[in-house]
Amino acid sequence: MQFRIANTFTDSLARLSTQDQSIAKQTAFDLQTDPGRGGHQVHPIQGAADRNFRSARVNRDIRIIFHQRGENATLCYVAHHDDAYDWAQKRKLEAHPRTGAAQLVEIRETIEEVRVPHYVQVIEPLPPNPPLFGRVSDEELLSYGVPEEWLEYVRGATEDNYLEVSDHLPEEAAEALLQLATGGTPQAPLPITAGTDPFEHPDALRRFRVMRDIEELQKALEYPWEKWSVFLHPDQRAIVERNYNGPARVSGSAGTGKTVVALHRSVFLARSNPDARVLLTTFSDTLASALRSKLRVLITGEPELAERIEVGSLDSVAIRLYRTMIGEPQIATDEAVVDLIHQVAGKEEGLQFSPSFLVSEWQQVVDAWGLATWEDYRDVQRLGRRRRLPETQRKTLWSVFKQVRAGFSENQLITRSDLYRSLAKAVAQRRNPVFEYAVVDESQDLDIGQLDFLAALGGDRPDGLFFAGDLGQRIFQQPFSWLSVGVDIRGRSQTLRVNYRTSHQIRTQADLLLGPELADVDGITERRSGTISVFNGPTPAVHVYDSESQEIDAVAKWIIELSEDGMAPSEIGVFVRSESELRRATRVAEAAGLKPVLLQGDAVAGEAGVAVGTMHLAKGLEFRAVAAIACDAEVIPSRERMALMAEDSDFKDAYNTERYLLYVACTRARDQLLVTGVIPASDFLEDMQM
Repeated sequence: MQFRIANTFTDSLARLSTQDQSIAKQTAFDLQTDPGRGGHQVHPIQGAADRNFRSARVNRDIRIIFHQRGENATLCYVAHHDDAYDWAQKRKLEAHPRTGAAQLVEIRETIEEVRVPHYVQVIEPLPPNPPLFGRVSDEELLSYGVPEEWLEYVRGATEDNYLEVSDHLPEEAAEALLQLATGGTPQAPLPITAGTDPFEHPDALRRFRVMRDIEELQKALEYPWEKWSVFLHPDQRAIVERNYNGPARVSGSAGTGKTVVALHRSVFLARSNPDARVLLTTFSDTLASALRSKLRVLITGEPELAERIEVGSLDSVAIRLYRTMIGEPQIATDEAVVDLIHQVAGKEEGLQFSPSFLVSEWQQVVDAWGLATWEDYRDVQRLGRRRRLPETQRKTLWSVFKQVRAGFSENQLITRSDLYRSLAKAVAQRRNPVFEYAVVDESQDLDIGQLDFLAALGGDRPDGLFFAGDLGQRIFQQPFSWLSVGVDIRGRSQTLRVNYRTSHQIRTQADLLLGPELADVDGITERRSGTISVFNGPTPAVHVYDSESQEIDAVAKWIIELSEDGMAPSEIGVFVRSESELRRATRVAEAAGLKPVLLQGDAVAGEAGVAVGTMHLAKGLEFRAVAAIACDAEVIPSRERMALMAEDSDFKDAYNTERYLLYVACTRARDQLLVTGVIPASDFLEDMQM
C-alpha cells in the first residue's frame, strides 16, 4: 500500500483553526493505518466526477477528502463539510494523456448564455484584447501539461484574464502559460514511458509525496507552511541531484526556493555518500535555526543522516573549529576596532584623511584581505575603491594601520576576518577534511574571510561547495570578486525562475526596486525578467501620508480589515528601516488592538501577535501580510549611513543595499503588501509605482 499526501492537503490544513488542525491530523494518521476505518464514516462522494474520491469524518463539521484506488490512498483536501464536498465534486485525479504526470484537475463548469431582453439598452463593449495563446497549437499546450478539457479556455485567454485562467490549472501548465505570456519559451516536460507510475513523473513529485510511516506523516503535517521542503519542482530537483566538478551556485529572486534547494542538496549529498560529513550553514543563528527545523522534515526516520549533517551559522561553526584546532579566540568588537583607528589617527599630525575613510579602508581593504605588511598594502588592488592612492599616500595610511595591527597584537586580539583566515590555513593543512561537503545558504552576504575559509574547506573537490543566494538580497556585505579568493563558479551557476512564496502582484511590484538584471564582480549575471509566480493576489498598495499619526491610523485600519477577514495576528508583519522607527511600528499594532511582538535576533519574544521588527531581521521570514512603514526620505536610504560613505563607490554600493533592504521586506509577504511613508517620502516608493 502507498499512502500519499498532496500539497493541496497541506495548504487546506493550514487554513483550519489550531483545534481543527489537531483533530484532522489524528484522522489522517488513522487513515494511513486503515483507509477504510469505520469510525470516520468513510464513504464515496455523491455527485463527484471522480468516483475514487472518499470523504472521512473528522468531527461534526470538518471532512477530509482522499483518493483511493485499490490499496493506495492520497490525502487531497480538508475543510468544512460543504467546502470539502464542493472541492471534491469539482476535481478529478488522473494521469495527463500526453505527459503521463498525475494531476489534480479542476473540472470546468458549463456556463449557459443568457440572452438579454430587447427592451434593455445594450452598451457596446470595448473591443476585447486578442487571445494570448491563439496561435499555440493544442499539441503544444498538451505538451506543457494543460488538461484536455481546458484547451479551449486556455486558447481564449487574454491579457485581462490569463492570470485567472492559470489559477485553475496544474502547476506545470500554469507556469508554462505565464512564461509564454511574458515572452518566454517554456521547456516541455519529458513524457514518461508507458507503464510508469504517474506519481513518479517529476511534475507529480512536486505535488504528491509518499508517506512511509506515521512518523513521517506527522512531521509533514506539523509544517504546513514548509510544503516546498517536501515537494520539489523539477528544475529544483535537477539542480539538487546534479554532479558538479567544482564549486556551484544556485540563484534566484526572493521566494524561488533557493533555501529548499540547499536543504535537499545537503540531504542528497549525505544519502549519496554514506561516510561523508556535510555542513549546512548560513550567515546568522536565526536562519540556521530555521534550517535545522526544516531539515527535520526531510530526514524523518533517518537518524543516521542527522548525525552526519551539521547545521549552524558560519560564525558559530568557525568559532567551534578555531577552539578545537587553534585555541580560544579573543575577537575585537566592531566598536573597539573603530575606536582604535580613531585613537591612532588622532595622534598622526597632518593626516589628510577623514576618520570615515580610514574606517572604510580598513574594513574593505586592509582587514578584509588580511594585509599584514607594507608590501601587502602597497601591492593590493583596491577593487571597487575609486579614490586612487599613490604610494606616498599609501605609506601614510599604512603608518596608521600598522599601529592598529600592533594594538591588536599587544592586547592579544584578532578581528573576525583574522579568525577566518587563520582557520582557513589550519583547515588546508589537515590531511583529512573537516567536512567532505559544504552547502551555504544566503551566500550573497558572505565576506572575504568567510569565503576564504569555505574555499579551504571545500577545496577543488567535485561537489565540495554549493552556494544558494540572491544578489538582490545582499544587505550586509560589500561586493567583491569570488575569483580572487579562488572560488570559480563560472559555468556552474544556475538561476531559479519559479516563485512559490509571493504572489505575482507582489513579486512584480517589488522587482521594480531592482534592475532587470544584476551582475556580480566576476561578471556572472542574474536576469530577473523571466521569473514567474505560481499564484495571484491583490495588488500591493503604496501610500504617502501627511503625518505619522495619519500613517499609523491607516496601517492600523488595514490590519483590522485583515483580522476581520480571518487572518491571524501572527501571520502579519510590520517592518521599519531601523530601531529608531520601531516605536512607529508598535503604535500601529496597538492602534489595531493587537499585541506587538518584537523580533529580537534569533527568536520572537512574547505571545502570539503582530510581528514588529527592522527590515534586517525580516531576512528569511515569511508572513501572509506585510506592512513596510516609515519609508520617509531621510529614513530609507538612511541619511546617517549615506553621510558616512567616504567614496563615490561606497555611496553607490550603500545606496543599492538600502534599496535591496526594502526589497527584502516587501518580499516577506505572501498575499498582501502595504508600503507607506510620510511626506517627504523615500524615492524608492515612487520607483515602486507601476
